[in-house]
Amino acid sequence: MSAPPAALPFGVLLRVFLRSLFLQASWNPKGMQNLGLAYAVYPALAALYPQGPAREEAVRRHLVFFNTHPYVAAAIVGGVINHEERIARGEETPDKVVAFKAALMGPLAALGDGFFWLSLKPATGAVSAALVPLLGVWAVPLFLVLYNLVHLLLRVRLYWLGLTLGDRLVEAVARANLPARGARLRAVAAASAGGVAAWLAVSFGANAGGLYAPLLAAGCLALGVASYVLVSRRVPNYVVLYVAAGLACVAGAFL
Repeated sequence: MSAPPAALPFGVLLRVFLRSLFLQASWNPKGMQNLGLAYAVYPALAALYPQGPAREEAVRRHLVFFNTHPYVAAAIVGGVINHEERIARGEETPDKVVAFKAALMGPLAALGDGFFWLSLKPATGAVSAALVPLLGVWAVPLFLVLYNLVHLLLRVRLYWLGLTLGDRLVEAVARANLPARGARLRAVAAASAGGVAAWLAVSFGANAGGLYAPLLAAGCLALGVASYVLVSRRVPNYVVLYVAAGLACVAGAFL
């Protein structure tokens, strides 16, 4: 990948990234994340524009409404700097950076919600919960490490893409195929949650219900899997209920 634009030193780019971690610290009902965005990019604006009207105008155009997923916002922050460098060099007009933010904040918000909130967090939480019998309380720091390792590395990656690609970062984000990765993470979450349920059912059942309790617990889990398969194949719900009722009667007769 090509190096970031040379107009800004690495120290300034690093400060912008670190400030972007506090994007929501000044969230407000009117502009939402606009103050956080202006705060994040200000070191770059101060380096690109001399103190006076030009810098004030640059800050003002980032005080308009802005709201997106706080993690994927790193891509927009990087893209804003890419555009501001071109504006400072006279290669494009200021309306380009405003349009860039407006076009991306909605789609990237949906992408971030689907991947981070609905996939990554449940997956790391379920894996950590599944390891509680082995790790005990250490499963809590494991969750924090796993979740933040992935989310921070992705933030860095997205910021770099914004810096180096500008408008073309959309193509790079599309190639990353986060929805497909999210689907795999949700499968991991479901498998881990099922493992936890199986362990709890067998463990608690053996303690409370005697010799046949583990078999009953395993049967309940198998019924759950069978029900999911039947429903996914559009078998009527009442058929699933009849099957469950019949198996319950069998279990009650023998156990």
